[in-house]
Amino acid sequence: MPVFNLRAFAAQCSQPSVRSCNTALLAIWLALTAPLATAVLPAVVDDGEPLPSLAPMLAKTVPGVVNVSTVTEIAATEHPLLRDPFFRRFFDIPGHQRNRESQSLGSGVVIDAERGIILTNHHVVRAADAIRVTFDDGRRLEAELVGSDPETDIAVLRVEADHLSAVPLADSDQLRVGDFVVAIGSPFGLAHTVTSGIVSALGRTGLGIEGYESFIQTDASINPGNSGGPLVNLRGELVGINTAILAPGGGNVGIGFAIPTNMVKTVASQIIEHGSVRRGLFGAGVQDLTPEIASALDIDLFRGAVIATVQPDSPAAEAGLKPGDIVTSVDGRPIASAGDLRSRIGLLRPGTEIELEILRNGKARRLRAVIEDPYADFVHGETLSPVLEGALIGEAVRRHNRSRTRVVMVGPLRPGSPAWQNGLREGDLIVQVNRRAIARLDDLAQALESAGGLYSAQVLRDGQLLLLARR
Repeated sequence: MPVFNLRAFAAQCSQPSVRSCNTALLAIWLALTAPLATAVLPAVVDDGEPLPSLAPMLAKTVPGVVNVSTVTEIAATEHPLLRDPFFRRFFDIPGHQRNRESQSLGSGVVIDAERGIILTNHHVVRAADAIRVTFDDGRRLEAELVGSDPETDIAVLRVEADHLSAVPLADSDQLRVGDFVVAIGSPFGLAHTVTSGIVSALGRTGLGIEGYESFIQTDASINPGNSGGPLVNLRGELVGINTAILAPGGGNVGIGFAIPTNMVKTVASQIIEHGSVRRGLFGAGVQDLTPEIASALDIDLFRGAVIATVQPDSPAAEAGLKPGDIVTSVDGRPIASAGDLRSRIGLLRPGTEIELEILRNGKARRLRAVIEDPYADFVHGETLSPVLEGALIGEAVRRHNRSRTRVVMVGPLRPGSPAWQNGLREGDLIVQVNRRAIARLDDLAQALESAGGLYSAQVLRDGQLLLLARR
């Protein structure tokens, strides 16, 4: 810290000029605070005085943030009388059914200016018939949905445009609790609104918001419409995608959540390459290590994931995992909970080798496993029928109680493809097609060929039997 001549300062302030005293005070204040201010916030010069400000960073970042609006057509509900032909003829009511439009609003961020790649949330563009993005310079463009992943709530859009500005990506693993962050988006439709705060917590799981959770928690104000917008650090680098808030009263209470950039990069790269996320198979069921479980196992450990079940012939079984093992780290990174382990492994590509550190009977061990591709034996749907184009279709074994049944399963699909438009979704088990029972791929191909297309299908989705009919 600088040493000041207080005697000289007193002499200066004893002069009749008050301005000279104020100048001396200002010089001391700037000398004491300037190192602290420049270490925390960028500075601008106003009338010769350096002032902390986010304006320089935002001037570079805001052009890469977009407002996302969607339009979805919904069939209007009709009164039963309107479905009566006589009633329609008597009152001269048109016979066609009118649709109404549902509009949604969110935010997005450009990460690749050359290719026009934009990130947003899956729930912002879910079921959208049209997607439009509005830039800070006023341009409004139609966007193409490259693909989305409901499990992580990430969607990738593409626009055809020149002179775009991208927001650089940061390593979200370098974030610390207490780091300053800025949220940018369109809360309640107010485009390019900026709010600031700090990182309140890291690795939040168990919230039940998404399938794979490892959220950044922040007190930067996030409200409806911020979804899909960027959370950036003071260098203007993307550290997360804003996705949810905890709002018991319906408004912001200082608890918002963002998907870390490192998770976003993994998911987005697969969506850009394949149109969807292809997750590997590990084959283990896990649960949190609770104080009660730790006490029962007589171990002095309070963070980790307990292996509850191991699927036969799975990578977990081949690695030597057993029920009761406690996973403490994956590839040297500590595991705090079951959700943490599920997120770490669930986002790995098939073929990835991992090293697990476990605790078994109080002794530490190291195991290696290779993540398998659950769709390795699936075929492209168009090889069976044109109506299945855009989907991977394969045979699988369904275990129910103690029985095992061979079924035909739908793998990843390309949004907007013929298979998608016919109502199929990833994970569907095809039970019947055109009233013919389906147990193998040959059954499916023959049923579609003999009928000349897909007219009806029964699928088992999330434990419920659904009927899909041709539109």
